[in-house]
Amino acid sequence: MTVTQQVAQAPTTPTGPGPSLWRSRNFLLLWGGQTVSELGTRIANVAVPLLAANVLDASVFQVSLLTVLAWLPYLLFSLPAGILADRLDQRRLMIACDLGRAALMLSLPVAALIGKLTLPFLYVVVGLGGVLTVLFTVAYKSLLPRLVPADLLVDGNAKLTISEDAAELVGPTVSGVLIGLVGAARAFLTNGFAFLVSALTLVLIREAPVRREPTPRVPLRVELTDGLTFIRRQPILVSILACTTWSNFWVMASGSIEVTFLVRELHASPVQVGLVFSVSAVGGLVVGVLAARLTAWLGSARVIWVAMAAPGPFYLLMPLARPGWGLLVYGVGLAAFSANAVLFNVAAMSYRQRITPPAILGRVNAAFLWICLGVIPLGALTGGALGTELGLRGALWVCVLGTWAACLFVVCSPLRRMRDMPPVPSKDPTVSS
Repeated sequence: MTVTQQVAQAPTTPTGPGPSLWRSRNFLLLWGGQTVSELGTRIANVAVPLLAANVLDASVFQVSLLTVLAWLPYLLFSLPAGILADRLDQRRLMIACDLGRAALMLSLPVAALIGKLTLPFLYVVVGLGGVLTVLFTVAYKSLLPRLVPADLLVDGNAKLTISEDAAELVGPTVSGVLIGLVGAARAFLTNGFAFLVSALTLVLIREAPVRREPTPRVPLRVELTDGLTFIRRQPILVSILACTTWSNFWVMASGSIEVTFLVRELHASPVQVGLVFSVSAVGGLVVGVLAARLTAWLGSARVIWVAMAAPGPFYLLMPLARPGWGLLVYGVGLAAFSANAVLFNVAAMSYRQRITPPAILGRVNAAFLWICLGVIPLGALTGGALGTELGLRGALWVCVLGTWAACLFVVCSPLRRMRDMPPVPSKDPTVSS
């Protein structure tokens, strides 16, 4: 899991207690659809590198290129996607992206069946899927505040994150079993079906039409940079963005080589690779359940730098892992990062959703994605290059130390002297039911 953050309308703190999300039909549909979609995505995350390495006989660098192609669209298309998310119906945009991604995933077993599955074909599918994922993600992070009031944003983000980690817990193991039973190519049938389920739940959401106020025509360059301009004026957002960007770079550097490391250095089978990633999800799943309580206990500002700094020593277990029971040690290191990512992402994303004006939330989200996810292809290339030059274990040492160093951006920021984030002006929120 990366620290992304892995955000339409930004309702703020209401004067009274808000309704429970368990009674919000629209949120439950969104949550259910994304839970299934995340499960399919986790299955594909294991299947793609295994398909390349074991079936198409790709080298370490060629496998890392798949990560580059999956994430490069964030660098190329995030800012234009933000404009689209602010101009178009976000839910319909998400449905179109889900249908497109389903078609791409289903093309892989078809290509394998007719003997046309090649590494270049896999590159094309991964790259086009990345473009659709950018559009979906920008719209998705801008849709949530329209369905959830500000006082429930942390709860809503935490529930969605729990689904991600539950999928991380189950998905890799399911992927390993599926690949063992039907082969890597046919495993993508599950991923395609998951995107179709997500599209269906989005179709079923019923919300009041969003009234868009007419805005004066401005140059495209100005629209593209509106989100960046807003972020530059918010010192806390700048610190969070710098931390996220640095962490993502090194996380993806390690992510681009970790399946190869597990298979070639620790001699893990596909099922064992899936189990390692499942173990890693436990940390995020537990922290996701406790996210709202931990945020209230530590403080909404303090939780951000604590989440980044505290788990760092456990990352060192990953390059220390050896064959056999060392696979479990590697999983513990990943679990520590998963816990960090969940707690950090929930707090940081909820703050961003609360303080951003509704009219530019899509562009602010896009600016975040452009920078903090735009570095991921560079990180993936760096991981592949380090793995080639230093060996897989040496490269992993560099990557985990780089990941831990990301905490300095928030530890050495105004957040360290704050318990809670500053309040934002209040508006009347609504919840779509």
